[in-house]
This record gives sequence, C-alpha cells and structure tokens, in this order.
Amino acid sequence: MDKDTIIEVKDLRVNIAMPEGTLTAVRGVNFEIGKGETLGLVGESGCGKSLTSKAILGINDRKCTSLGEIIFDDIDLGRVNLLELNPRGKEIRNIRGKQISMIFQEPMVAFSPMYTIGNQINEATMLHITKDKKKSKEISLAMMKKVGIANAEKRYNQYPHEFSGGMLQRALIAMALVCNPRLLIADEPTTALDVTIQAQILELMRDLQKDMGMSILFITHDLGTVAKMCDRVAVMYLGKIVESAPVREIYKRPMHPYTQGLMGSVHKIGSVKEERLFSIEGTVPLALNLPPGCGFYERCTKRIEGVCNYYNPELVDVGEDHKIACFAACEKCLENAKLAKEEELKKQAEEERLAAENPKRKKTGGKR
Repeated sequence: MDKDTIIEVKDLRVNIAMPEGTLTAVRGVNFEIGKGETLGLVGESGCGKSLTSKAILGINDRKCTSLGEIIFDDIDLGRVNLLELNPRGKEIRNIRGKQISMIFQEPMVAFSPMYTIGNQINEATMLHITKDKKKSKEISLAMMKKVGIANAEKRYNQYPHEFSGGMLQRALIAMALVCNPRLLIADEPTTALDVTIQAQILELMRDLQKDMGMSILFITHDLGTVAKMCDRVAVMYLGKIVESAPVREIYKRPMHPYTQGLMGSVHKIGSVKEERLFSIEGTVPLALNLPPGCGFYERCTKRIEGVCNYYNPELVDVGEDHKIACFAACEKCLENAKLAKEEELKKQAEEERLAAENPKRKKTGGKR
C-alpha cells in the first residue's frame, strides 16, 4: 500500500447465505483510492457496487459475510484491515462517520421521519466532535449553509417531509460531511434527482472536495456523471472488476466488450437522429451456482468458444494504469488461459497415469 493511498481493497468477496445455497455477490474485487482522488465504480444494477461500499463500513446485512482485506490508513491506528474490526466495536465506530462517511442512494428514506433534520445531523457532531449542544448546533448549521441550504436556521428545525428531493439530498451531504471525513462514499447520490438539481449537487461535491481535500468513491451507472466527477474508473460486472483505467483513457480506448457496450448505450452529441443506441442483450445473471468461465460470456458478442466459457479471466495490465479481464480483448489474458489449459491437461494426464498404475499396485500388494 503506497503512502499516498488512503484505502486499498484486496480480493473482497461478499457471500450471502440463502436457502438455495451461497450467493457470492462480490467475487474478488481489487481497487485502491489515493488521497484527494475520485474513483468511479460503474456497472448495472445488481453487479455488487453497493455491497462493496457497505462492506467498507461494515454495514451489510447480517446474512452477508465479507472476506478478503480492506486496508484503511486510519489516523489513530495506522494501516488497519477494516474487516478484522468488530462491526459494533469502538474502533470501527471511530472510523465510521468520522473518517469514512457515506451518502446513500435514496435521500427520502435515509432520514428518520421522527426527528428533525438538525437533530439527525447533530448526531454525528455530538458523537465525533463535541458534547456541547450549542457548539454542535453551530457546526451543523455552518455545514447546512455550506451545502447551499437557504434559511438554514429555519430548516434546522424542520422534518424530512418538509424538504424537497434536492434539498433533502443537500441535507444528506451535510450530514455525511459535517465531520470532515477523509473518504466519502457516494452511492448514486443523484439518481432520484432531476437533471438541473443533479448538476448542482455534482458541482457542490467537487467544490467541497477541493475545500476539504477528501477522497471519493463515486458509485453510479451514469457514464456522463463519471466523466465529470472522476479521476479513475473501475467497471464492475457480476461482482468483479472487469476493466479499470484513468477516466480519459477509458473513454478514449475502452477495451472490454462490456465497457464498450456501456459507452455505446450513451447518446452522443452530433449523432444521427435515426441511429439506434447500442443495447447489451440479456441481464446480469444471479451469482448463485455460476457455471465456469467468464460471467459476461452469455451476453458477449466477442466470446471465444472453448476459452471464455471454460476459464475466468483475471485483471492484467495492458498499459499505464489500465487493467482488463477479457480473453477476446487481451493477448496476455488469452496466453494465461492457454497456460492454465496446458497445466490442467498435464494434471489430468498425471491423474490418468496414476489411476492406470493403481490396480497394479493393489495386485502387487495382494501377492505380498
């Protein structure tokens, strides 16, 4: 882990116990985020983006089991594996909300309807900053004003149902940022908002990032938002990262068929009106009792029979900070698959040889 890296996720797997078996929703995710950097995590609904982000904070459902390593550069503990901490212990509580905060998908359900907005923002300041109620209120009001909530003193005593969607999203951002976190996880923060409010919220987040110097994990399925917000992009499919690169590189030279499909499904300025947008056929399969091979095999237009449906590609370097997991687009991936196949054939031949020799050994043992 580099000294400029604030968090590093290594081989993260999230298993969910179900009556039908174990569903592996996240299957070996690897990424890192530098200090002051924004990483975009992109993919269709159901690919494991939210489970990955919640695993960092240890707030997934009890049915979920997280394995692997999440190394965080904690101010007090130094580099610590968050998955080894008790999810209800003092150490993770000192990190959660204070050093790592999260903006959830739906602002309408993120707040409790029973308490005022000010009361809920105060909960974070009272827990992590000060026990003085007057000082806590001052900090909360200052952050509400900073995120653009007009007449903050009045809004402070109002309930969530008295806020519009855009204003409620601003309040949610205020609650996430009131403790000046070092890492902000933004889980599709503009999904429920109209286009005008979306632009305002994104501009606000960029300005606050510059002022506070924080890192951001930005989770979305909107590639237009990614181009505006992120420094690097990690494309996720069926619980795995299939391609990662700097944002300019991935827009200029997308290599994975899934990434190319996502790019092709976005309307481009200047395109012919009658030209149809590209559509990726099918849906993300359920990560339960998956067959061997690449998870994108059934939907891929460039699949290689006998390879893609037999081996699972791993991320390999194909350029400066550009990684891809695809046999059809990467010679190195294909070479690794051939080597794996040769190794498997050798192992199979050895097992057959031993099986052929085994009766002779039994026969010899009988004579003795």
